Amino acid sequence: MYFKEFPTIPYDAEGNGKFKDVKNLLRRVGVRAKIKTNTSLYDTYDVKNGETPESIAHKLYGDSELHWVILLLNDVTDRFHDWPMSEAQFQQFVNDKYDNVNGIHHYEIPQSSGDTSKKINVGTSNADYPTATAITNFEHEQAQQDKKRKIRLLDPSFVPSFVGEFKSLMNESII
Repeated sequence: MYFKEFPTIPYDAEGNGKFKDVKNLLRRVGVRAKIKTNTSLYDTYDVKNGETPESIAHKLYGDSELHWVILLLNDVTDRFHDWPMSEAQFQQFVNDKYDNVNGIHHYEIPQSSGDTSKKINVGTSNADYPTATAITNFEHEQAQQDKKRKIRLLDPSFVPSFVGEFKSLMNESII
């Protein structure tokens, strides 16, 4: 359904003057900031081990083809890098990326004003901050995965309006 809505454009792939109609994959529609900040339109959700956008869309919207709604709402443009990995994929990724998964990735100190629960990365040396906490390569990568697990899910009652607006915007003039 997602690519069906993309407009077609004439394109000469071989440079021989023979144009073919192709989908304009460079056409993009973004979610309005107002929608992203309106918490009454969506729920926050923690992606569980092995869940895919398709499985979540099927469970929530009754249609796995609506996975693109989840991806668009969460700014996921690269399914392989922006979506959380399964535990097995994550273990393989960390082991492939680092010679020593328990090696020091960086050091952190707590922020001293404002939101003191936030941590400040002070680099790969704690010489200037001897009380800084060491963060291992594994802990760093796990924190990145945990951030990706927190997504927004559009309330099912708003999906028809969301899809309708997407179709309308995709079919607007491109010139």
